[in-house]
Amino acid sequence: MRQTGIANLPLHPGRAPPWLFSRMVKLAKEITDVIIYEYSKDELLRRLSDPFWFQSLSCVLGYDWHSSGTTTVTCGALKEALKPELGIAICGGKGKTSRKTPSEIEKFAEAFSLSTKKTEELVYSSKMSAKVDNTAVQDGYNLYHHCFIFTEDGSWAVIQQGMNTINRYARRYHWLSGFNSFVEEPHSAICCDKQEKEVLNMVAKESKEARSASIDLVKENIGKKLSGQNTLRDFSIKVEKLDLPKCHEIRNLSKQTITALQSAYEIQPDKYEELLAIRGIGPKAVRALALISEIIYGSSLSWKDPAKFSFAHGGKDGIPYPVDRKNMDSTTEMLKNAINHAKIGEQDKLHAIRRLNEFL
Repeated sequence: MRQTGIANLPLHPGRAPPWLFSRMVKLAKEITDVIIYEYSKDELLRRLSDPFWFQSLSCVLGYDWHSSGTTTVTCGALKEALKPELGIAICGGKGKTSRKTPSEIEKFAEAFSLSTKKTEELVYSSKMSAKVDNTAVQDGYNLYHHCFIFTEDGSWAVIQQGMNTINRYARRYHWLSGFNSFVEEPHSAICCDKQEKEVLNMVAKESKEARSASIDLVKENIGKKLSGQNTLRDFSIKVEKLDLPKCHEIRNLSKQTITALQSAYEIQPDKYEELLAIRGIGPKAVRALALISEIIYGSSLSWKDPAKFSFAHGGKDGIPYPVDRKNMDSTTEMLKNAINHAKIGEQDKLHAIRRLNEFL
């Protein structure tokens, strides 16, 4: 099933320090490399279109567990990490960079030897996904960030974000190719809390007559009354929405989650001789790799609590603790070695990391 939806994130000031961003790029490269190797490029697209998995990935990479910058910085790190040689490319970004998306799509499509028709379809998909969330879905959030990710086979995903200057919240929208129409339920789920201003959703199924009337309207006199407009809360569909609070409340994690994290930290993994044989493995490394293993091998259900992944390496804002640079570098190097060995037929290290998923 397609995993798409939205995430609401409070606006946070500040920037990612260079020492953290460079590490985010390196670790993102190794994580995505393992996912592509173990599953496929399409599976990576599917996960990127899941707002919960994307948020969890950002936390593993050491960024704030719940801020508007999560989207822009993590996408920026992924853009640096994912090279065309892997058969996947990321185009666009924040502000003026987003306007370069069409030309970047054309450049990478040429590198992938995609046909002119397919390239035009990808450019159109990029423009239409932005148009829908910025114009057809009038929820008070104006887009300022647009990332278009596509593979050498022509599958694609979109991660874009808008800002509401009134409530100081950002809203991230996730898309995945494979739907039937841009103008009727292109999102598998989207919703909006009731606001003072009514929200208009012209891509809802219930807005079919309104779309038809709009076409008639431009062909005829604009005296004709447009009817049938729907707010996002006027219809019922399966909701995939991630709401994050303004303040840090990681201490309010469920008892079960806290116990699991504590066990992952304190466990003496005598049964994992293959893992312990790797130089530098200690409790922090085991915990970090266990959480990364869950990012790669876990189920969708396990990604529903993104905040717990901040315990892998810490967070930029010091929550739950400052980023542990040495441990983050060690994790990146171990993943790099594991995937390099796997590619030449030595799978032992990768199997050890995969089994860590059982810890959580």
